[in-house]
Amino acid sequence: MPPPRSKKRPVQRLRQKLRDLHPRTELVRFVHKLKGLLHAVFVHATHDSSTDQKPASATPADPEPDARYASALHHHRDEPLPPPRQTPPGYQSIRCVTPSEHEEGLHDDPPPGVPYQQYFPFRSYEDLRAAEEHRYTIREQQAIEELREARRRASSGLSYQRVSVVSTRTSRAVSYRGPEFSLDTFKSQDFIVKDFIETLSDSAVPVSRRSGNPARQVAFDPKPLIRTFEHALIRLGTLSEDLELQENELSGSVRRAEAQHAQKNESLGIKLEESIEQFNRLDESLNGGVSGSVDSESGGNIAVRIGERLEELDRQRQRAQDAKFLIQCWMEVSERGDLSSLEDVRRLGGGDGKVRCAHIARQLLRLSHRLDPEYGQVNVPRTNGADGANGQNGAPAKKHNTREIIEKFLEMLEKDLLKQFDDFYRRQNFEGMRECAAALRDFNDGASVMGLFVNQHQFFIDRSQLVTEEVAGDGETWDRLADPDAEPPGVEPSLQSLVDEVRLVVQEESFIIKKAFPYADEVLIRFLQRVFQQSIQARLEMVLDKANSISSLAFLRSLQAARSYIGSLVDDLKSHGLTEHPEPVTSHVAAMLDQQLEDLFIPYLLGSSYIEREKKNLEELYSSLLFKFTVYQSKRRKIATSYLGSLSQRGRELFASAKDAYMERLGSSDISTSQRSMMLQLAGLKEADSDKEIEVSEEDGQLSLPNAKRMLKWLAEGVGRGLELGGGNETPKDVQAMLGLLLSHVGEIYLETALDAAAELATSQENVKNNPPDISYLYSLRTAIGILHLLQMSINTVLLPLAAPSLITRREIEKTTNTTITNLENKISTILQKTIDVSLSWAAKLLQGQKKQDFRPRDEDLVSLGAETPTCLAVTRFLDRVATQATATLSQPALGLFLSEVALGLRGQLLDHFRRFTVSLTGGLVVSKDATKYAELVRGWPTSGSSTSDASGKRGSTDNNQQNAGSNGGGFEKNGMDILVEVANLFVIGPEALRERLRGVNGGEREALRTFVRNREDASSVGVQAVLAGL
Repeated sequence: MPPPRSKKRPVQRLRQKLRDLHPRTELVRFVHKLKGLLHAVFVHATHDSSTDQKPASATPADPEPDARYASALHHHRDEPLPPPRQTPPGYQSIRCVTPSEHEEGLHDDPPPGVPYQQYFPFRSYEDLRAAEEHRYTIREQQAIEELREARRRASSGLSYQRVSVVSTRTSRAVSYRGPEFSLDTFKSQDFIVKDFIETLSDSAVPVSRRSGNPARQVAFDPKPLIRTFEHALIRLGTLSEDLELQENELSGSVRRAEAQHAQKNESLGIKLEESIEQFNRLDESLNGGVSGSVDSESGGNIAVRIGERLEELDRQRQRAQDAKFLIQCWMEVSERGDLSSLEDVRRLGGGDGKVRCAHIARQLLRLSHRLDPEYGQVNVPRTNGADGANGQNGAPAKKHNTREIIEKFLEMLEKDLLKQFDDFYRRQNFEGMRECAAALRDFNDGASVMGLFVNQHQFFIDRSQLVTEEVAGDGETWDRLADPDAEPPGVEPSLQSLVDEVRLVVQEESFIIKKAFPYADEVLIRFLQRVFQQSIQARLEMVLDKANSISSLAFLRSLQAARSYIGSLVDDLKSHGLTEHPEPVTSHVAAMLDQQLEDLFIPYLLGSSYIEREKKNLEELYSSLLFKFTVYQSKRRKIATSYLGSLSQRGRELFASAKDAYMERLGSSDISTSQRSMMLQLAGLKEADSDKEIEVSEEDGQLSLPNAKRMLKWLAEGVGRGLELGGGNETPKDVQAMLGLLLSHVGEIYLETALDAAAELATSQENVKNNPPDISYLYSLRTAIGILHLLQMSINTVLLPLAAPSLITRREIEKTTNTTITNLENKISTILQKTIDVSLSWAAKLLQGQKKQDFRPRDEDLVSLGAETPTCLAVTRFLDRVATQATATLSQPALGLFLSEVALGLRGQLLDHFRRFTVSLTGGLVVSKDATKYAELVRGWPTSGSSTSDASGKRGSTDNNQQNAGSNGGGFEKNGMDILVEVANLFVIGPEALRERLRGVNGGEREALRTFVRNREDASSVGVQAVLAGL
């Protein structure tokens, strides 16, 4: 029901009309302006007459008669004026503004020199009267009455007569009329009050006075202005009354319209309620009457049952008509051997007729199989006669081969529909294509029309020639693809072009398929299968074959790039929606796309084929990179005492197998020329070097941290590639296989071999007699520690998290990793411990060269007492070199533990060393110098290492139970060598000071100190003996 019409619309229209006809606003503003101007003229006239015509002795009792026009300030009020009051001083000649003029802004600016407060002093009529009423007299009251009478006469239609107020005589009529104006004057948009007043003023001033000589002009005469403005006021009053009358009439019309509108709305509301009640009664009757009624055969239930019955009868009628037409067609084909009725339906039925024709032909074919099975192979010729009878004998007509006739008709119908579909497709007639596709649905479920649409598509025609082209591309791109240190260049350009074209073609064709086929999803699926299985798969195989001929790495990178790019194609097609655009594709189409993507790469990812390719690639890269290292180690096996020359039996076997495998791989016919070149490049060889003895240098046998980083980077790339291509449940096993490859090459062949050689070199330095031991192998130890740290971090960060789904595999990986890391850490600890032993052994040998006379100098040797002994200098120089190399090799806390062990051993050796010498008083000074030198040397070492860290310096080790560098594992305080200085003081101080020094010493220290005191040269003296007796 539409909403009731608003009651305010007629009222609004009438009010709008009233506003159009009523220029009251401009009129009121003009009246206020005109009154103000009239008052100004009146004041000026009064002032001139009081100064020019009256004597100075004039009294206020005889005021000017022109004051009668002050009644204009009271808006023509009829009430009598109040008695005059005294005017405030200073306001006799100033124009006063009324409150209404002040509020509406209908006033001029103050005269020059007059303050604003004096120009607008009054806010009410009472204050204004107080300033002017002293001029009013009884004559003014008479003049006002005459003015009112004149206005009443003018409004009643009488001839207007001007009332003279110039003298005190009785009023006399003056026939004067100013410019005429009406309501149309104030309706104009160009109306300006100021211009209108100027027009009135110009019409009141005579022409002679406006254009005369200024010198001959007489005094200003306000009478014409007063007459003109008075006429204008009267005329304005008349117009105001006319407007008020029109407003009253229009207001009455508005009220009458509002009453009629309200009455009409009320009547319409009543009618609406009646209609609603009637509808409710009808609805209740259709729904079975009143709730709870037992009459189930009444109302809506009956209507519903009648409707269902009518629908059933219509379906029966349609089936009967179809059966009749089917029998008619069968009679035609069986008796006359034609299908004329069906032909008429095919020609004239349109799209629906073609569908019906195909359906009936199928039914006729089934009837033929049942009713005429004996004529399935033989075509009986027709007899003469129109009805199949021979002459007049009425012999029965020979039957026709109905099956053959119907099949030919179906074949012809199918060809006709396919031809029409093709014509419609070329003309982009989607409606016609849709009708033909619907009709062809009965022919092999639309396989023929779908095959026609897909096979004749221009995309497959154009691409059938391009697929056979060889994979091109510049050589630089393929070189980058095979270079393990270069970033992969991405997908192959020809494959990328094909995928981009497929993305556009499928999105465009999906729009056509949606409009042209009622079964759009089936056509789209067949089209996509043809695209993936024919175009994309063929090009992908060519690209991968080309990459495989380059190298294993090029094949894997090409496979990853192709999988990623084709996967993005599938995602884009899903998000586009194809036939469901802008919605995503249906679940059936999405599953088909995923299956097509998976089928493309199954041959390369099935089973363990992919991980074997990854292992083969890493083995080739690692073997190439470590080839010169293994050759160097093989050549150094004969020299057992040189750096990296001695190897364990396992290391020798690894070297032999790695070298032999690499050389066999290089000589194999399976690898291509480009792959062979890449392997030689990684090994640092040339093509001519593969057939002769390999020349290696000392640098080739050194550990290299950049090479270790390269190997870990190649592993990380392979792991990431495996996650992107494979993933799934086999990931933990694949990770375990790649971990074994990493530990075998980096852990055993690379690190363990180098550490074994360094350990044996350290052992060989223990027997050095003439020259200081060579501990330069410590520099390579730092590289080994760095590589070990990177290896463990890579395993913990990259490989272990990927094995989390399989708890057993994860535990095996952790066990293998811990075993390898612990073995390498123990080897590093062994090397450091042997270095400590070698250093202390050489220091002890140097101390053995200390002369007895060094601590019992003769008188002629007193000059050299200011320096340390040569033995002390030799020991400190050697240990300083050891500390320097250790600092360059190790980091905290391993460095602190290493130097603490050296310091502890040195302190023990020096204490034993001082016990073996007899020291004189002056020799005690020499001992003090040496002790101080040793203390300063050790004090400069960072020996405050933690006791919980192993000597390898590896942070975050997984096995904290390994052997530490020191024998006791504790740190060494920086002031630990101060005991040597105290021992040296025992040889210098006198007996009394010695007694004080040894007072309070416990039993263990007492025996040790007794030995040093007995080594004093003056030990047999009375004072020293007394001290010894006290101990």
